[in-house]
Amino acid sequence: MAHIGKRVVKAREGIDRTKLYPLTEAVDMIKGRATAKFDETVEIAMNLGVDPRHADQMVRGVCNLPNGSGRVLRVAVFARGPKAEEAKKAGADIVGAEDLVESVQKGEINFDRCIATPDMMPLVGRLGKVLGPRGLMPNPKVGTVTMDVTSAVAASKGGSVEFRVEKAGIVHAAVGKISFSAEKLAENIKAFADSVAKAKPAGAKGTYIQRVAISSTMGPGVKIEPNTVMGA
Repeated sequence: MAHIGKRVVKAREGIDRTKLYPLTEAVDMIKGRATAKFDETVEIAMNLGVDPRHADQMVRGVCNLPNGSGRVLRVAVFARGPKAEEAKKAGADIVGAEDLVESVQKGEINFDRCIATPDMMPLVGRLGKVLGPRGLMPNPKVGTVTMDVTSAVAASKGGSVEFRVEKAGIVHAAVGKISFSAEKLAENIKAFADSVAKAKPAGAKGTYIQRVAISSTMGPGVKIEPNTVMGA
């Protein structure tokens, strides 16, 4: 049996793991139990009533967090000519075409978000086996294949988070930092839940959002009453 440290035991005190808490109370609980020496990330996990094995039950999208994610993303843009210059002016960290493809093929992936103009996709498509498993492949459904590279870079730098349901029907994402105020965290959580709700697939039957929980990097999870995260 795994040993549970004193810090974990203390952090779990006062949390009823069978109870569903209102969002505001849950946020206060995780903030009060974050004792790490670094600014912990706050994460949300949502169990959805979908079976991702069926194409009509896939859930994927992007959410622009109103208060940002608190994380500085390194953004790469595949573009040529004027669009490459536009990407650089917008603040992209890495911009390139064939040279960038070659770097990625060598395993040099020094970015957290990848954007591409539509004309670059035949080239970027060669990187599917490299970028796909890392969740970095540009996709028009989440706004990372676009001619408006300025807006795409700004959104990535400003706190947009992508989400995609996993095999078990779970969606999770980082929604801020523990240093954020309780109000800002609650706003981000509601915005994310609202984006997931709007991404409900046509094939979903029954209760769509079944369970919701939040936690900090080193803290315990707190289950939330689903109704309290809706209505951002």
